[in-house]
Amino acid sequence: MADDLSAVARFLYEAGTLKQTKRTGWWMAGVRDPESVAEHSWRTALIATIIAKLEGADPAKATYLAVWHDTQETRTGDVNYVGKKYAPAGDPEAVTADQVEGMPDVVASAVRELVAEYEAKETPEAVCARDADKLECMLQGLEYKAQGYANAQRWIDNSRGRLTTKTANQLADELLETGALDWLRIALDEKQD
Repeated sequence: MADDLSAVARFLYEAGTLKQTKRTGWWMAGVRDPESVAEHSWRTALIATIIAKLEGADPAKATYLAVWHDTQETRTGDVNYVGKKYAPAGDPEAVTADQVEGMPDVVASAVRELVAEYEAKETPEAVCARDADKLECMLQGLEYKAQGYANAQRWIDNSRGRLTTKTANQLADELLETGALDWLRIALDEKQD
C-alpha cells in the first residue's frame, strides 16, 4: 500500500474510546449510567440525515458532519457547560489537527474540513447537523425523564430552545407528543389505553 495507514489505525483505536466516554452533563440530572459520546453521535447522525433531507440540504454531508462532531472528545473528554466555565474545552479544530497528524493527506484534510465546517455553523448541512445534536440531547432527556430522572427536564427545555430549523422544531414537537414506546405498540398492533 502506497500510503502509511498507521496513523489511521491509531485513530480508529482512539475513536473507540468514545464508546466508554460518558456524557457528563447527565450526571448533574442524576443519571447513574449516562449514554456514551459514541451512542449520542450515532443517533445524532440518524437525525441529521432526516433533518437535512427535509430541509433540502445534502443528507449525506449533514450525516458526515454529525458523525465527526464530537470526535475531539477522545482527547478532551466530554466537558459539560459547568466544566467549561472553569476549564474551557480544547479548540475542536486544533484537537482534530493533532488527531489526524500523520494520516494520508486526503484523509487528514477531509476530516479537518469537516470539523471546520461544523464549527463555522454556516452551511445548511452544518446547521442541520447542529440541530441534530441538540434534538438528540432533547430526545435523550425525554427518555431519561421517562425512566424517572425528573431533572432531565432542564436538558429537554434547553435543547428545545436552541433548535433553529423548521424541521427540527416540528420534530421536537412530535417527540414531545410521542411516548417512548409508541413505536413498539404500533409494531405489535396494540391498542393504546
